[in-house]
Amino acid sequence: MNAPAAAAQADIRARPPARDGLYEEPATQFERLGRWEFWPWWAVYAPLAPYIAWLGLRHGGLSVCTACNPAIPLGGIVGESKSEILDLLPREWVAPFAVIEPGPPGQRAATLHEFIEEQCGWPLVLKPDRGERGKGVKIVGSANEAAAYLEAQPDRVIAQVYHPGPFEAGVFYVRDPSAAHGFVFSVTDKRFPFVIGDGRATVADLIDAHPRFRRQRAAHMAALGDRAEFVPLRGERITLARLGNHCRGTMFLDGRDLITPQLGAAFEKIMASTRGLNFGRFDVRYSDSEEFAAGSGFSIIEFNGLLSESTNIYDPQFGYWRAQRVLREQWRLAFEVGRGNMAQGSRPATSLEVLAAVRAERRRRNKARPRSL
Repeated sequence: MNAPAAAAQADIRARPPARDGLYEEPATQFERLGRWEFWPWWAVYAPLAPYIAWLGLRHGGLSVCTACNPAIPLGGIVGESKSEILDLLPREWVAPFAVIEPGPPGQRAATLHEFIEEQCGWPLVLKPDRGERGKGVKIVGSANEAAAYLEAQPDRVIAQVYHPGPFEAGVFYVRDPSAAHGFVFSVTDKRFPFVIGDGRATVADLIDAHPRFRRQRAAHMAALGDRAEFVPLRGERITLARLGNHCRGTMFLDGRDLITPQLGAAFEKIMASTRGLNFGRFDVRYSDSEEFAAGSGFSIIEFNGLLSESTNIYDPQFGYWRAQRVLREQWRLAFEVGRGNMAQGSRPATSLEVLAAVRAERRRRNKARPRSL
């Protein structure tokens, strides 16, 4: 094995593995094509369409599932405001944030400056108030970076305190309105990728030599910018991603070892105090795994509703059909929770309302399409 390849084989995990051999990657082109976690979304969800249609027939309509979260428009299908959802949650569990409304640059800069003064400075995370899959999310470390971001993002933006982690998880929670309490459906343990320098290869070379990282080369290059040509010292660790998005190179693992009664009780407390949220994924950051499993020491970054995923399915050891079974169960629960909320008086969206919302969101994105960040 050449030196860059050897250095690039560094374990990308931040804590010990649960299973030996988890990070061994296939060597042949045929096997790489078989790694479904990198397939386009339609290839993952196309087989689910008949099952979702059957669930709609069984429960009296496809839109029944939109009643799963009465506090969120359409239950969280499209166009929901991240800040309005965070406002529903108990503040003590949420990473501090502020909303920067559209307006003159000076006014937006003043809002951001006030937030920075309150929260003791940089860095912080800026992200669109409406968006998905990590699009437009950026960690900024200076006023100049923030000004450039806000210029490129004229729509409403969330400024949020950057939680250094180093751990991040996705906790999918389901709360049947007719049951005494809910349950943790899944936990996704997110591992941030890094390479180890050998004193000769650039960061880009190390990425190209790594059998996993090179598959998402474009994402890594976009995140690194000029740093891609940096030559790290032998043994120097270079983090490739600090945001927990699969499309940006973060590895998702099944975190069932983190599910404990204490963790479930913590999220039950959050859900029980938040009227109208019953189904979805909390993205959280934490600094200590034992403390997190004990149900404390974490901050909620955001909550995603109906169209959120049980992202543990992207664990490299999950086969395609195993992932399909998880998604089928997730959608079955969405319809059941929606039906339960309807029994208590909630109204699902109509098909016309869903279609109108999708069209409106498409128009909004086309109008507010940002320049390159």
